[in-house]
Amino acid sequence: MKDPIVFDAHDNYVLGLRFTQDGGTLISCGMDSVVKLWSTQEWRELKAVRAHDNSVNSIALNPSGTMLATSSTDQTVKLWSFPALDLLHTLQDRKRTVSTVTFSADGGWIGAGSYGGRAMVWTTAGEPVAGIVASKKNLSSVAFSPDNACLATAGLGDDIHIWSLPDGQPAAVLSGHKTAVGSLAFLDQGRKLVSWGYDQTVRVWDAQSWRQLEIVPIPEPGARWLALSPDQQFGALSMEGRVPVWRLFDWATVADIDVDAKVISSLAFSADNRWLAVGGADRRIRIWDFGGGD
Repeated sequence: MKDPIVFDAHDNYVLGLRFTQDGGTLISCGMDSVVKLWSTQEWRELKAVRAHDNSVNSIALNPSGTMLATSSTDQTVKLWSFPALDLLHTLQDRKRTVSTVTFSADGGWIGAGSYGGRAMVWTTAGEPVAGIVASKKNLSSVAFSPDNACLATAGLGDDIHIWSLPDGQPAAVLSGHKTAVGSLAFLDQGRKLVSWGYDQTVRVWDAQSWRQLEIVPIPEPGARWLALSPDQQFGALSMEGRVPVWRLFDWATVADIDVDAKVISSLAFSADNRWLAVGGADRRIRIWDFGGGD
């Protein structure tokens, strides 16, 4: 694999990365409260906005690529036109840090998870759909099922909670992880849910019976985040100074990338799997030509 493209991106940790569907733009956010757009042709900055009054913790792009959602330590979620980045709505549920944000598969709803265990679902017009007391502990991940029938939530604490939508009622509790769960994603057209935990395991769950199907051990400690490719073919895990990349269908390692940064704080694949973007605590973004996963 070739040496990465490396550039200074933010004035603090790079906390979120996202490629547009056409691969032409990389979106980044950071602890410096700024959202930036980068051209993937020259890796130059196209636009920068101070999006919040505090750290921008998470970003999400709707399926049509016309709206960006951001969540922040300033306790708000904001919706922006894309790529113009004109502010459309500012949403607030509780006065707590909003750690994560995502769009539903049809682009009609926004889901957010906050410190203190609160999850919230809004329409893209800013109307509330459901407010969920998911836990007493901080949430780190929320995920819609592809049919919008449920929302999965997880964070500090062992359990993953499943909530029916739009009523926000409890539907299932998935137990198995220990300590905390960092990432959630529905796979296989919504038939499976994959979770990554600080207990050094990735777990796969049946999204109908909610029984555990598979446990994939992570052989060494230090993992911080799991990112899946948009086509759900690959997973990348942020470790201390390296990023292993797996094929999801058999969990075989296809690459093990050394990164000259101790703390890796964000990861993203481009839609065609050509690029893998890695953001670090050193304020830089590194771009690897992943060659479409070959």
